[in-house]
Amino acid sequence: MLLATIKAQAVEIADLKRRLGENSSNSNKPPSADSPSDRRDRPKDAPSGKAPGGQPGHKGKRRQLLPDKFVTGTKDCFPDACRRCGEDLPQRRDPEPVRHQVIDVPEIKPLVDEFRLHRVTCRCGAITCGTLPDGTPTGMLGPRLVSLIALLVGEMHVSRRKVQTLLRDLLGIRIAVGTVSESEEIVSDAVAAAVDEARLHALSERVKHVDATAWYQAGAYRSLWTLATTAVTVFCIATDGSRATLRQWLSRVRGVLVTDRGTQFGFWAMERRQICWAHLVRKFASYATRRGRAGEVGDLLLLWSRVLLHKWHRVRDGTISRVEFRESAQRLRVVIERLLEQGTGLPAIAGSCEDVLAHRDAMWRFVEERGVEPTNNHAERELRGFVLWRRTTQGSRSDRGDRFAAHIKSVVHTCRKQDRHVLDYLTQSVQAALRGRRTPSLLASTP
Repeated sequence: MLLATIKAQAVEIADLKRRLGENSSNSNKPPSADSPSDRRDRPKDAPSGKAPGGQPGHKGKRRQLLPDKFVTGTKDCFPDACRRCGEDLPQRRDPEPVRHQVIDVPEIKPLVDEFRLHRVTCRCGAITCGTLPDGTPTGMLGPRLVSLIALLVGEMHVSRRKVQTLLRDLLGIRIAVGTVSESEEIVSDAVAAAVDEARLHALSERVKHVDATAWYQAGAYRSLWTLATTAVTVFCIATDGSRATLRQWLSRVRGVLVTDRGTQFGFWAMERRQICWAHLVRKFASYATRRGRAGEVGDLLLLWSRVLLHKWHRVRDGTISRVEFRESAQRLRVVIERLLEQGTGLPAIAGSCEDVLAHRDAMWRFVEERGVEPTNNHAERELRGFVLWRRTTQGSRSDRGDRFAAHIKSVVHTCRKQDRHVLDYLTQSVQAALRGRRTPSLLASTP
C-alpha cells in the first residue's frame, strides 16, 4: 500500500514539474506569459559577425519628395554671390533646382456651423419652428469628428479621458466623457451593416482563418473571435466559445477553414479544414519534455515537423517546386503519423496523440491545395491588436461597448488590407447614416 502511494505521488510530482516547465514554446501559452527565466533561455540566433546597420550591397532607403499635387507653396532661393570669387550673381532660374520640402501642419481650428431654427406664428395662432436640414447631426459633433473619436479610442487605444484632453488641447473643443461614448455608438451603428456584409463575404471565400482569444465585459469572461481572409477581417465578441455560438456566427459552411484543434469546429468537415502546425509543433515540444519513450517520440515528431515546415518555406519562396514539396510531404506524412500511432500506446501522451490523429484529414490540406497555409498565423496576427487593447482597458463595460470594439476593429483591419483611408471611410459611413442612405461597402476594393 505504501509503495503504491509513493508511486502515485511520484507520477503526480512529475506531472506538476512538467506543468511548471510549460511556456510559449511547448504549450498554448502566449509569449507574454513566459517568466523572465523562460525569456532568458529562449534560443537565440548565433551572432553573424557583421556590423550593425545596412550591409554592403543593401539597397538604401531615403525620404521621397511628395508629388507636386501635395505642395501647397513654393519659394525660390537664389544665391547672392559666387562661392569662389564673391561676384554678384543674377537671379537666373535653374531648370532642375535642388528641391527641399518642409512638412508642417497649419493651426487647427474646428469648423462650427450654427443652425438657427426660427419660430414663425401663423394667422391661426399656431407657432411652427424650423427644422434641421437632412443629414444634420442632432448632437454637437459632426461626422468627421465623431469618426476621429472612434478611431482614437478603438484603434489607437487612447483612453476616453485622454481623448477628452486631446480635443481640448489640440482643437479647443470641450466635450464630456459621455459624449465620447455616444460617438462610439454612432460609428458602431453606422458601420454595422457593412461589417456583416464583410462577414458573409469572408464566409464565401475559398480559404479563411478563424481564431479566438479572451475578452472581458465588466470583468465577466467573453470570447473574442476573428474571421480573416486576404481581403477582409471581421471580429465578433460572444458570450462564450461554444460550438453552437460559433456555428451561428459562421453561418455558411463552405471552403477551407484554418484553425486549431478546438472541438467547437466539429461542424466543419474535417477534410475541409487545415489545423495549425504551429500549435502541433508546440504540442510535440511538450511531448519532448517527457521522460522515456514518450520524450523520444516527442523529439522525433518535433524534428520531422520542423523539416516539413522548412520545406514549406522553400516552396513558398520558390526555391523548390510544388511537385517536389508534395513528394517530400507524402514521405514525411508516413513518418509523422507512424510516430503518432506509436504515441497512442504510451500512457503519458496517448490521449493527445489520439486527438491529433483524429484530425489527420485536416493536417495535410496545405500540401494539396494552393492558397492554404499550414499555420493560423494570419488570424493570430489579426488578434494581436485586440489583445493589447484588452490589457490596457480590461475589456468593455456593456454589450454596446462589445459591439463598438468588434465593429471598429473590423473596419480598420479591412480598410488597411485594401489600402483604404480609414477616417474617410468612417466619415462617409456616418454621413450615410445621417441621411438614411446605405452604408458604403467594405468590399468596394475587393477583387
